This record gives sequence, structure tokens and C-alpha cells, in this order.
Amino acid sequence: MEDLTARFDVIAPDMIGYGFSAKPKPYGYSLFDQADLVEGLLSDLGVARPHILAHDFGDSVAQELLARLHEPSHALDLASVFMLNGGIFYDRITPVFTQRLLRSPFGRISQHLMTRRSFGWAFTKIFGPDTQPDKSALDDFWHLITYNGGKRVMHDIIQYLGERQKFQDRWTMAFAKSTIPLRFVYGPLDPVSGTAMAERFARIAPATIAPHVIRLDGIGHYPQIEAPKAVLAAFDAFQAGLSSHPMASQ
Repeated sequence: MEDLTARFDVIAPDMIGYGFSAKPKPYGYSLFDQADLVEGLLSDLGVARPHILAHDFGDSVAQELLARLHEPSHALDLASVFMLNGGIFYDRITPVFTQRLLRSPFGRISQHLMTRRSFGWAFTKIFGPDTQPDKSALDDFWHLITYNGGKRVMHDIIQYLGERQKFQDRWTMAFAKSTIPLRFVYGPLDPVSGTAMAERFARIAPATIAPHVIRLDGIGHYPQIEAPKAVLAAFDAFQAGLSSHPMASQ
């Protein structure tokens, strides 16, 4: 973050239901609503053509923002999209047990039964073997998840997987029809959304917009945590190449 903010104006909001943002219940948690909120935030801040850097859940929000570019009523232009590991193609996701349980009818019960220990046991499995989070990092993640009643909305939030399934064609076409620069940087040891996502992305995104895919060997689901310097280098290289692209602007 320090490296990014030294060179860019950075907006890093916690999406509703996550981190320090509100975690209302009942609430209609939806990727479409999340995209609306991002559009509204950028509009309020006077940002017309942002560069999007996304990960995981945020990848799907970025896909929806890309899809809206092809609609006459779209309110936000994008300069570029740079994505890290995420389930950008639903039929290539391999959900872990915790995800399947939370999404099931038993999810409303299981979310309350989750403990710091059970969370840590499951969470470490999506990291690379040599880039495991230490106790302090796991405590921080757990704090962000549970802050302000976060456990009670986990079942509601994870229903976004159903939206990924239902709207996969819409969000796949967002890549295929894109006219702005895209890049996908991933850790192949991610058991949920690793190599299979990257391979399909490379096939679908137009070659004319340089949809480069960068593999970070030994890395799992959280490249920005496991290999921050490598991610920053990839982002810098991506940004450096945008000056020659007619659709990108700083």
C-alpha cells in the first residue's frame, strides 16, 4: 500500500459486509449492489476513469463494471483492470468445505459455530506451503471477518456464488468484448481459483488488448499477501505499458 500511495491516488474501500464497512442484516447482499456502491463512491469522489486492482470477490465486481461498459446507460468508464486470484469463471471454481457449508441451508448455523481455531485451520489451506500466514496475520484476518457482527452475515454474503453461476455468461462476455487493458496475476497453488481461471482467461480475453497472464510459482490464493513485491512489479509493468494503449489514461 505504501508503494502504491507513493505514486497513485488510491481508494481502498471495504465493501459492505466486509472489514470495517457496515455489516447490516437483513440486507440484500449482491454483486450488483456492490458494483452500484463502487460506482457511487467513485462518482462522489469525482473519479471518472479509474484503474481497478481487484482480488477474489472484487474480481466479480470488476467483471460487472466491465459488463456495464457495453450498456448505453453506463455511468462509469474504466481505464484498466488488473486482477488477482478469484473465481472469475464459476464452472472452474473448486469451493473448499467451509464455502460449501456456509452456502448450504446449514450455513446460518455454521457461521455462528466458526471459531478462531477452525477458521485458521481452513484459511491456511489456500496459501502456498512456504507463504503461510503467521499467528498475527491470522488474528488480523479473523478480526476483520468478525468485526461488527461479521459472523452473522457470512451465509448471506456467500450467496454471491449463486450470482457467479447465474451470470457467468454475462461476466465472461465482459472479458471477451473488453476494449480496455486487462491483466490476470495468479498463484497456481490456490485450490479454489488458480490455474483453471488463468487458462480460460487467456483464451477468452482479446489478444488485441494484451490480456497478459502472469503466474507466481509457489503462491496460493492471496498473491498480494504472499508475494507483495512480485505483485507490485507486475502492476508496475502493466501500468508502464498503458501509455501506448489508446483506451487507457492516467
